[in-house]
Order: sequence, then C-alpha cells, then structure tokens
Amino acid sequence: MDLFETLETLCSAPGPSGFEWPAVEAAAGLLAPLADEVWTDRQGNVLALRRCGRPGAKKVLLDAHLDEVGMIVTGWEDGFLRFDTLGGIDPRVLPDREVTVLTEPPCFGVVAVKPPHIMQPGEADKSVPTRELRIDIGISQEEAERAVPIGTPVVYRQELLRLANGQIAGKSLDDRACFAVLLRTLELLREETLDVDLYVLGSCLEETSGAGALTATFAIAPDCAVAVDVTFARTHDGPKETGYELGKGPATGIGPNCAHWMVRRLRRVSEAEGIAWNPEVMAGETGTNGWGMQAAREGVPVALVSLPLKYMHTPLEVISAEDAEQTARLLAAFLRGIGEEDALCCSTT
Repeated sequence: MDLFETLETLCSAPGPSGFEWPAVEAAAGLLAPLADEVWTDRQGNVLALRRCGRPGAKKVLLDAHLDEVGMIVTGWEDGFLRFDTLGGIDPRVLPDREVTVLTEPPCFGVVAVKPPHIMQPGEADKSVPTRELRIDIGISQEEAERAVPIGTPVVYRQELLRLANGQIAGKSLDDRACFAVLLRTLELLREETLDVDLYVLGSCLEETSGAGALTATFAIAPDCAVAVDVTFARTHDGPKETGYELGKGPATGIGPNCAHWMVRRLRRVSEAEGIAWNPEVMAGETGTNGWGMQAAREGVPVALVSLPLKYMHTPLEVISAEDAEQTARLLAAFLRGIGEEDALCCSTT
C-alpha cells in the first residue's frame, strides 16, 4: 500500500462531522479488497469484517474515525456566509483560509480577513471570534440565499503535501491517517490466519459526539476493541513532556479508559517487534472514541493506540509515514494469536 496515495484518496473526500458520506464511500472502496464483507450502518459508519472461519470465534474491533472538523453555514450577510464550527477549530487559523462550500456542485470560498492597513491599533494582535467571521464566495445576498442553503457544510480546501524525512501534511489527517493505518494492518495480515473475527470500523461523528463508534460497538458486541486516533506530536512551542517526537513510533494509552491486559499485551508485542514503547498516561476522559466504546453494552475492554500528529484540527496537520507503518505493525502483532489470550477468553478488563 502506498500511504501517500491512500491518504490522497481519503483526505480529498469531504467528510465533516455529520456529513461523512463521501469519506465513507472512499473508505469502503479501500476496504473491499481486504475484507470478507463491507457495509455501512444506519448511523453512517463503514464497517468491514475479516472472518477467521472458527465457529464461535471471539471478536476484535479496530476503530478510526472518518469525520473531520469543519464548518456549517448558519445564514447570510450582504452575500457573505455566516457559519459555526463542526468540532473544535481554533478561530485564529480561519482568516484568509481557503474553504470548499459543499453545495451542489461545491464552490470555492475564502474566510474574509481585514487588511492590516485599516486595522485599529492592537487589533492585529487579537483573535477574531468565529461568530464575527464570514465566508466570501463572491456572490450577492440574493444569490447566496438561493445557492447556499442554511445547514450547508464547509471544509478546509487543502491538498496533501510531502515534507522532508517522510512527513506528510494536509487536512483531515485526524483521523484519516489512522484509518489508513487500519488498512495497512489488514494488508500486513492478508496472508495470515487469525484466531478471531476481525472487525474494522471507520466511524462517524467522533469530532462532535462519538455516537458513531458507540452505536457500532454496541451492534458488534466485540470481546475487545482498539481505538486508533492521533495524539500531540512535539513542536517548538508545545510542552516537551506531553508531545511525542515524529518518527519515533506510536503512543499507547494508560489509564481508566484502557484495559490493563491490553496495555500489557501491546507493550509485550512492541518489545518483541522492536517497536518503540511510548506510554501515554491518560488520567481521565481521553477525547477519543475509546471513552464511549468502553461503556457499550455490558462494557468492552478498550485500548488506545495513538499516531503522533502536529497542528491538530488545522488545515495542515503533519504526520510521519514511519510512525504510520510502525503503528500498523504494532496492531498486526497485537492481533496475532490474541484468541489465546486468557483475559480475552474470560472477558476481563
């Protein structure tokens, strides 16, 4: 699998939270050659199943969400579009940002910005609240009311870019990069016999509620699940003790959202495979699908595996291709022989 090409397919498909269908279609097409069955559910998730062929086999679920942060049109003002955000977006990154307004057909827009020449003293040093920003698509008020219905979603307009040292930049790498990791995991296991039925979930609604992964986990009733999401990579202006250096492998969550036997297994297989062990202490709400998945039905043992990413929720997030490969290798090693795990057989956490 060529990671960059796979990410181009996934990230070019718009899919803001609640409007994921184009991204779901792209993901389903990539899953089809790697699974026995691929389908979408009523919530809007895409799911795949690779059967092991054993009667009564245990079920393991891997999840990565497909929705991206975005915006939604709330009204018009002199032809400019008012909007609110879908998911957590820092308003500082929005002025002068190119966007795609998902009308039929989609249209180009730019978030309006005041030139520095006409700013008041000190105004340039302040963030403009989202409620005061507008999207300019170059039309009149009458045209806007006719062409752009209230409730139209909007996404960043940004192509995928190659950086030095195998790094990749672009929009929606949170969490399409992790879905690409799940595809690579399936590819690594393609010629191998598993002792569990493996489910792969491309979930919707993570950025706004987590409802996609929660409902899918309830339906599948897995014996354990792994939420695969991004975590904060180290940057020049971030705290060194909480960020993970790009190119040094994935992070593994440790805390109340993480089943202890799964953490131990992840550490054991990472050491056996020569993959760096990067523990990430998560003392409470993890901000991932794992939090809701853990409470589905009578409870599901959950682990969190995280791909380091710089500039989260911006139009140019950055990951390392090497980290993506190491994460896929870790997940593949975790799955090999997991049906023999005593804790899995006993359904303990």
